[in-house]
Amino acid sequence: MSNIIYLGYEFKVSPLQPGVEILIAELGYAGFESFVETEEGVTAYIQKEEWNDAILSDVQILNSEEFKIDFTYNEIEQTNWNEEWEKNFNPIIVDDACSVRAPFHEKPDTQFDIIIEPKMSFGTGHHETTHMMIQHILKNDFTNKSVLDMGCGTGVLAILAEMKGAKPIDAVDYDNWCFLNSVENVERNNCASITAIEGDASVLAGKKYDIIIANINRNILLNDMEIYVSCLNKGGVLFLSGFYNDDIPVIQEECEKHMLKFEEKLERNRWVALKFLN
Repeated sequence: MSNIIYLGYEFKVSPLQPGVEILIAELGYAGFESFVETEEGVTAYIQKEEWNDAILSDVQILNSEEFKIDFTYNEIEQTNWNEEWEKNFNPIIVDDACSVRAPFHEKPDTQFDIIIEPKMSFGTGHHETTHMMIQHILKNDFTNKSVLDMGCGTGVLAILAEMKGAKPIDAVDYDNWCFLNSVENVERNNCASITAIEGDASVLAGKKYDIIIANINRNILLNDMEIYVSCLNKGGVLFLSGFYNDDIPVIQEECEKHMLKFEEKLERNRWVALKFLN
């Protein structure tokens, strides 16, 4: 894919944190595929053919009075992404129990050790939403539970679910990079119960799950909630993330409309991850 042309956006962010974290998440949802943090902010990459004039219109932080963000962009040839990740991807450990690292990192002493090569995909565990979803999985019983990881990104949540005893597991993402990356990471972690599927919520027709994990943005969650509920077994659990604390009322209202009961909230730098029971 060396002939693909990319646009590189150089963002200068003040204050850096949590500005950079929020910006990366919102750019990921807008279609940007890779990020490299810099001393002044972050460089974000998107395929030229995926770009349009309104690409930044849904990036809310750019209009926030809490942050000052300037940017420039230019056309670039695709770089050596693996080399970029090796320079910028640091391992993380969640609750002293689960590590998420690249193959070139030293193996830590944790109960669950996930090896991923994120490449273009979103979901290394560094972002608050992925971090909190890992916490939810660690705290809950997944033994012999059928699981859906919706918007799976790198597949990291599906992989942890299998390590916690879940089976079978579907890992679904509409983005081709994410689908291919999930397939690779599933193989890398010797997972036997995960099926990676390329598509949106329409591929869920007729499927049933004990647990659904959906780490996507607010609008997609609201739009697809009825489908998720139709796929959730009675007594099942729905974990939702990808939105801010301020978004809880509208998310909770939609869930309760479908008779889901709010159970627990995790919060990290204004981002939240919610647990609902069917």
